[in-house]
Amino acid sequence: MRCHGKPVQSLKLMIYEIVILAMIAAFLGLRLYSVLGRRAEHEEEPVPTRFDQPEGQKGLPRRSPPQPAQTAQQPQRPREFGLYPPALDQGLRAIASADRYFDLPSFLEGAKAAYGVILEAFWRGDKETLRALCDNDVYEGFSAAIDAREAAGETLENRLVRIEEVEIHSASFDGRIARIGVGFNADIAAVTRDKDGNVVAGSLHDAVESRDIWTFSRDVSSAGPDWLLDETDEG
Repeated sequence: MRCHGKPVQSLKLMIYEIVILAMIAAFLGLRLYSVLGRRAEHEEEPVPTRFDQPEGQKGLPRRSPPQPAQTAQQPQRPREFGLYPPALDQGLRAIASADRYFDLPSFLEGAKAAYGVILEAFWRGDKETLRALCDNDVYEGFSAAIDAREAAGETLENRLVRIEEVEIHSASFDGRIARIGVGFNADIAAVTRDKDGNVVAGSLHDAVESRDIWTFSRDVSSAGPDWLLDETDEG
């Protein structure tokens, strides 16, 4: 009986070892399949690089990256002004054609500012500012009025309360000279004092309506953009 039991035990041991080895082989096989399967999936969907073109665009020329927009000021083209009478419209268009940077709204803003600056310079006797903003004839007229006022010992205590309206009155272009007349409707409080400081005319409490037509001129061939006051009239 003992001799017969040894082969049976050996057979059971062999079967047990075969089962263990089969389980190990199956486990390794599953691990290998999972690794190879994942690799195959990734190989089927290649990751595009930054040099690859999208599908459907192969063979097309590559586009250059967008360039920054140009910020340089573009010259303005002559335009129809339309809202003005024909003669005035023609003059404005002639100026715009000769000076491609001419812009009517900007000009009106500048004229409005110049109106206040010139008046205040005249009231306080500032000839240097008047010299820079007026042509020779207008400057000489302002300068003579300032001298006469100082000779009389009088001073002006005027104040520009507000500018009610600014409008184009005339426009012309002759050779190189552009001229634009601007009408101003403003409220001004005016006081004149004598050498002793006594009020001899006007009142700071009552503003007086003032209507003026000032004509500004500019040589369009000059490098400077400045317009000069070359004529003053009452509106």
